[in-house]
Amino acid sequence: MKLENIRQVYFLGVGGIGMSALARYFVQHGVKVLGYDRTSTELTNALSEEGIHILFKDTIKDFHAQLKSTNSKLLKNSTLIIRTPAVPAESKILNYLNGEGYKIKKRAEVLGLISNHYFSIAVAGTHGKTTTSAMVAHILKVAKVDVLAFLGGIASNFNSNYVEAETECPFVVLEADEYDRSFLHLTPMVSIITSVDADHLDIYRNANDFVDGFVDFSKKTRTDGMLIVKQELSAKFKRPHVTYSIRLEADFMGKNIKVKDGAFVFDLQYGDSKIKNVVLGMAGKHNVENAVAASAACLDLGVTPLQLRKGLKTFKGVKRRFEYIVLQKDFVYIDDYAHHPEELRAAIESVRMMYPAKKITGIFQPHLFSRTRDFAADFARSLSMLDKVILMDIYPAREKSIKGVTSKLIFDKIDNKNKVLLSASAVLDYLKKNKPGQVLMTLGAGDIDTLVKPIANLFRKK
Repeated sequence: MKLENIRQVYFLGVGGIGMSALARYFVQHGVKVLGYDRTSTELTNALSEEGIHILFKDTIKDFHAQLKSTNSKLLKNSTLIIRTPAVPAESKILNYLNGEGYKIKKRAEVLGLISNHYFSIAVAGTHGKTTTSAMVAHILKVAKVDVLAFLGGIASNFNSNYVEAETECPFVVLEADEYDRSFLHLTPMVSIITSVDADHLDIYRNANDFVDGFVDFSKKTRTDGMLIVKQELSAKFKRPHVTYSIRLEADFMGKNIKVKDGAFVFDLQYGDSKIKNVVLGMAGKHNVENAVAASAACLDLGVTPLQLRKGLKTFKGVKRRFEYIVLQKDFVYIDDYAHHPEELRAAIESVRMMYPAKKITGIFQPHLFSRTRDFAADFARSLSMLDKVILMDIYPAREKSIKGVTSKLIFDKIDNKNKVLLSASAVLDYLKKNKPGQVLMTLGAGDIDTLVKPIANLFRKK
């Protein structure tokens, strides 16, 4: 099916961060959009306000009622059905559409179809891809380069996970998702690979297979394009590429990293050139590394050093990526999406660098049974860096429970006696009775974000 023939799109799992960006793209292009999701969220509420009708009941009766109320007919030659893996195989609507002979595409397939019409810049990596892709999109906008972007988080500069192009622009920025090998549907002109720490071992056979997936992705980059790889990973990739690092000698380097007036400042060195005292608009040493990667891509695309400096300084970050929720003299509260051991380590290490003399409490919600099973010891090692650990029950997301896999696998391995294991419903009461230290972090990719506002209300000075 050609994109120009599509008159209507039905999304199965429309409230997902990646799916909702696609939904917004089709609405912008005058296509009728409706869909199903399991639960109502702030994001689905926003989509509804934008004119997308969403069903929250997985029944055939309600599905037909939705079509009738929206005067929609799913004609097979002009209707696109898009599914996210988060929608289970036993979904009644999914099985009905399959039984009726509709061709159902994955989100990544559709993203591949769209991006083929543009000069695409794709960011891949176990961690850092959302922040880095949002940085690239923002820097290009600051440089007056019109760009379309599909992001894996709500970028604060755009207040959206979707960036509309003002013209029929040639540029699109994409997150290249490794889950289900989705990124292999893309053929970017510029690719960035930020990290290849093993994850999704329910999909990949082992850590080596996971790395091989990224090698396969690197080969999808066009031969006349540019591959940008973190120097520490360089040996894994045989095709020509450009390197970046904040630790090792590389083509693009972040040097002299320091914290000044609450902001991270660094020198960007590349070839014989150096941009001194670059100020990054969001916190986190790991985000300096992301900024170096984004800079490599943007400078190659013609952004000037002055435009780059302005873009990085005015970059406000991404919701739930090292996001300051409360910032007071006596109390700081940071929320972060970290859901992999390496992400936890990087986030906690950055907070230590910014607040070396303060006690740090972390509330962590493990995401997925399989990830907990595969990386329990690594999670415990990262969490042991905290002064106090509040560990929540596992958020299952798309998975069914695995016998013997609970948060206690992590809890028992944490090398810190100042720890407690709580259900999500018990966290607020615990915080009321047991005040955290001077710095509090919420960490995780599940529904821990629903606790952010209530926690902020507990500690924010009126």
